Amino acid sequence: MIEKVFDKPQIYRVFVELPQNPLKMLNAYVIKTPDENLIIDTGFNRPECKAALMKGLHELDIDMSRTSIFITHLHSDHVGLVPSMLEEHPRQVYMSAIDYQYLNMDYDGSNWSALEERYVEEGFPEDTMIALRTSNQARIFAPPVMFPVVETKDQDVIRVGGYEFLCIHTPGHTPGHMCLYYEAEKLLFSGDHVLFDITPNNTSWPGIENSLLDYIKSLKKIIAYDVKRTFPAHRGEFKTLYERVEELLRHHEERLALIEKVLKEEKEATAYQIAGRLKWNMRGTPWEEFPDNQKWFAVGETLSHLDYLRLEGKVLRVEKDGQRFYRPGKNSY
Repeated sequence: MIEKVFDKPQIYRVFVELPQNPLKMLNAYVIKTPDENLIIDTGFNRPECKAALMKGLHELDIDMSRTSIFITHLHSDHVGLVPSMLEEHPRQVYMSAIDYQYLNMDYDGSNWSALEERYVEEGFPEDTMIALRTSNQARIFAPPVMFPVVETKDQDVIRVGGYEFLCIHTPGHTPGHMCLYYEAEKLLFSGDHVLFDITPNNTSWPGIENSLLDYIKSLKKIIAYDVKRTFPAHRGEFKTLYERVEELLRHHEERLALIEKVLKEEKEATAYQIAGRLKWNMRGTPWEEFPDNQKWFAVGETLSHLDYLRLEGKVLRVEKDGQRFYRPGKNSY
């Protein structure tokens, strides 16, 4: 299914199904001009995603030899189909240099090994971790091979049929997340940096000291731009960018305060135990019944908040018997 979302340049949204995933759909955008085209994001590396994307491109009569691909970030629901799409012979693939480096570490397994080791130290059950190796969609539907890209950085300009789009580095959701901005019409392709009816997951990344602080800075960075329309990677746009950013900032303030409250009550807990005490958008499902994938994301998000609080002196991290525990810090309220 496709939907025209803007007239000049012609911009279409292709709804890419994400089976058995709570996100339901990816919004892949197509910027179509008489001379060349740009596809923004692709979908998981699975046949249902490719069928939906290719059907939309066929309906739009897209000539892949005159088409490039822009990847907002490294998550598999955005980048998974790139190797398959290269079989259709697009001109080139744009991706941030930072996320491309992390994707390479995903591909050689070093990222996953580091994450598994840390999560077990943070209280995540080892048997569940092992099971996730064959059920975590981020892992099993990732690109099967690495691929060449044109590496992008903050403030790079991508030209599509006479239109200029600005790359804006917005780290947080991933270390190299990129938004794309069309200044002439004040249009923003926000990827997963800003979503409107769900909160983007912000996890703790290997090699990144404070992912949540990066995300907060990126939210404040993006609202410095004049934006009339925002095209998110999932679901729709229901309010202004500025209203949504205010909500997201407030959400993280509340989560930080709740973690401090939990630690005041528990005195000491692992990240896994703390995650089980927080509020998640799971429609009343108790923590024990969360799907393993959702526990993975919840613990990652909890870790990014714990990193933030620890670096502010509000949380103290201690290690004993091969596990990490958190306690209220000297600066805790």
